[in-house]
Amino acid sequence: MSGEFDFYTVFPAGNSLEAAEIRSFLASCQLEIDSDIDIFVVARQAQRLVACAGLSTNVIKCVAISPDWRGESLSLQLVSEIVQLAAERNQFHLFLYARPCNVPFFSACGFYPLVEVPDTIVLMENSPVAIQRYCQGLQQQRQPGAKTGCIVMNANPFTLGHKALAQQAAQACDWLHVFVVREDASLFRYADRFNLVAEGLRGISNLTVHHGSDYMISRATFPGYFLKDQGIIDRCHTAIDLLLFRDYIAPALNITHRFVGTEPFCQVTRKYNEDMKYWLQHAPTASTPVEVVEVPRVLKAGSPISASAVRQLLEAGNFERIRMLVPDATLHFLQQEYTGQLCQLDHYS
Repeated sequence: MSGEFDFYTVFPAGNSLEAAEIRSFLASCQLEIDSDIDIFVVARQAQRLVACAGLSTNVIKCVAISPDWRGESLSLQLVSEIVQLAAERNQFHLFLYARPCNVPFFSACGFYPLVEVPDTIVLMENSPVAIQRYCQGLQQQRQPGAKTGCIVMNANPFTLGHKALAQQAAQACDWLHVFVVREDASLFRYADRFNLVAEGLRGISNLTVHHGSDYMISRATFPGYFLKDQGIIDRCHTAIDLLLFRDYIAPALNITHRFVGTEPFCQVTRKYNEDMKYWLQHAPTASTPVEVVEVPRVLKAGSPISASAVRQLLEAGNFERIRMLVPDATLHFLQQEYTGQLCQLDHYS
């Protein structure tokens, strides 16, 4: 049977004709192509497109097989081909999006369910223990107290607004855990963002700054967050990210409250905050709810402080204005790294 199929790869960004055919094929299988997919594995039988699977960094998605070829042979070959392609690209910890009805098949291929948006989509990974090991590491940093808070921030870059949010949350809690989004999909590198957050929050005694992970606002859990310039808001991806937090991360650290700043600018972040209230507090599956606390943004000269405003000022080289919006450590970093440079800014907050 294996000789019947011709497998090869397609870069959708560089092959518009094949990308259009893949898009049409996915539509016939009631799927839409995700614009963040780097590469596809496709299978043809007698020149006819009969199967495809997409890869976005370490996430397998847009897996589809023609109805008349949905058998074990082609399915297993397709998964094997996409996993091998990921390995060739040095991606070994893999996530996969599947419909709930397809979970048994992907389980047989070595993937394990993490969370499910009921009757809609399931996020799986290719390890039975990775999430448990991650949570065990978090448990080592659990602190005593009846009220434990959490903030997840990208801090691109870290501002006085981020600092004020953390200060207010820490004052309201016995302990506060701050996670820095780990993806390198923003203007500032993750290592720099983490260091600026750690330095900016150094004076708060009841606080731990954590490195981010694939399980929290990553390309695996919430790709729409990193596609803001295209206006993409995906309810399922938002839910997946929040369910992972609610079901795994919050229990590991005994988190009872999650703090967010009000969002007057970014539609994606504002929708994420709204979804957070549902999935963490009110969803029927929320057996141990996490209360969402929305804190008003700090104003400067009548306008909310935002990382996007800092980036715009950086592009203009206006360090005097930036000085009013960021801590000293952030200002010194920006002056050292960007003085005299023309900054090509992205649209991530």
